[in-house]
Amino acid sequence: MAEQRKAYVQADLLIIPLIVLLFMGIFSFHFALLVGDWDYWVDWRDRRWWPLVTPLALTVLPGVFGYLLWDKLRLPLGASLTILCLTLAAWISRYLNFHLFADFPMNFVWPSTYIGLGLIIDCLLLLTRSFFWTGLFGGFAFGLLVYPLNWPLLAPFQVPVELHGTMLTVADLMGYEYIRTAIPEYVRIIEESTLRTFGEAVTPLTAVFAGFLNIMNYWFWLWIGYLGAKAIWIRKIV
Repeated sequence: MAEQRKAYVQADLLIIPLIVLLFMGIFSFHFALLVGDWDYWVDWRDRRWWPLVTPLALTVLPGVFGYLLWDKLRLPLGASLTILCLTLAAWISRYLNFHLFADFPMNFVWPSTYIGLGLIIDCLLLLTRSFFWTGLFGGFAFGLLVYPLNWPLLAPFQVPVELHGTMLTVADLMGYEYIRTAIPEYVRIIEESTLRTFGEAVTPLTAVFAGFLNIMNYWFWLWIGYLGAKAIWIRKIV
């Protein structure tokens, strides 16, 4: 029994770090492809596209692995664990690649915080024990709270400053001072739309719209997790 216990402990010490590294790599690569520059630079975290694109891309792995962990192990940890792995990978990548290698200051490339969104999903799943109610309320809150959750971190960069007679934000000034290759500035200026006619209430409208979209998005990826966990018996090989 002692030898078996020792073998189990050694296996856990080997497998768990490998799983964490796997989740870190998968989620970091997936998030970089779908969100990318909107989360890399502080001046790209705008009020219109960043709060909309981010929750739709961020829900994929919490939905898939959340279903697997709950269905097979009854552990409401899928969203928290996957987003925590993404956060660890993001901090390591920003510090090593963007700060040390490319010499960008860390307050220009710091990763956003999303751990609270994962906690909301997992807590609702634990309390309701229902993917329907978790998707309805948790999925909506997941899309709604991306910008408010990060607002205390973003607020200092939205302070207006004057440069050569032109008023701009601290984030814009940093973006002009730290030039990034292959990123034309006309792509960064994306808040030109009729959405601004609603009293310039861009962020609340975007957050509510992202919340409604994310309900269906969360349910869809739960269904993908269901298909991945479904056992299929092969009756005939040839």
